[in-house]
Amino acid sequence: MTKSLSITLKKYALVTLGSILYAAGVTLFLDPNELASGGVSGIAIIVSNFIDIFPVGVWIVLINVPIMIAGVIKLGWKILLPTFYALVVSSGAMTLFEYFIPPVTQNALLACAGGAVLASAGIGLVFRGGATTAGTDIIVKLLKLKFKHVSTGAIFLFTDGLVCLASGIAFGNIDKALYAGIAVFIQMNVLNMVLYGSDEARMVYIISRNDESIAKRLLEEIDAGATYLYGNGAYTGQDRKVLMCVLKMRTLPEAREIVRQEDSDAFMIVTKATSVFGEGFKSHIEDDL
Repeated sequence: MTKSLSITLKKYALVTLGSILYAAGVTLFLDPNELASGGVSGIAIIVSNFIDIFPVGVWIVLINVPIMIAGVIKLGWKILLPTFYALVVSSGAMTLFEYFIPPVTQNALLACAGGAVLASAGIGLVFRGGATTAGTDIIVKLLKLKFKHVSTGAIFLFTDGLVCLASGIAFGNIDKALYAGIAVFIQMNVLNMVLYGSDEARMVYIISRNDESIAKRLLEEIDAGATYLYGNGAYTGQDRKVLMCVLKMRTLPEAREIVRQEDSDAFMIVTKATSVFGEGFKSHIEDDL
């Protein structure tokens, strides 16, 4: 199997799993409780409750047609095939779930929490597979091109918030609109965690008299490279070497233990690094999610 084929299969596996999770969240939790928590699925839930001609999955396909045309014009044909695949899988799964599996819960709070987690985790996996579930996902992709500094989850919060407001007006039920709002907030955080969680790291600065032994152990024991920065103590006037390294979150406790063992008087500063590009972290050529 060639490397490119292996990568393609992995991406489609992510898209397939994500589409099914998204469908389960919408059909088994949100739709039965009339919780339009955003996106085209939320719009479809509103429409299907007033025009009961097609199931939610079919309405999603119909609403998506003009949005996908706009997406192809702006984003190119590259995104069309995987997005169309995600749309078919998610809509098909929704229809199957709706006909063969009863709603998981009728408790609105549990429904908004469970549905939001499943749907947003699914969307995140679809995004990581290089596709979208169409609908507002494409709109979010288009907005992301213009507002690169804004997280994907925050853009979803804005667009889905509008749908929640519409659901409150359409259903005339402020409680359902508020539950839908809770679902949107959960979705924003889960989506950001799925898309960016693995990128979260810590930038560490270490000033120690045993800097060489610390650097050696960091490299050998937790495979963390380090760089020397050179400074001058303001009080002592002496030249000092400062160890700088970027660590994944799971390795930070072990790094702290190494520093403690080598020099309990070491000066150690830990700061958050939300995006890290380079070896061992995110690729420079990876798509901006």
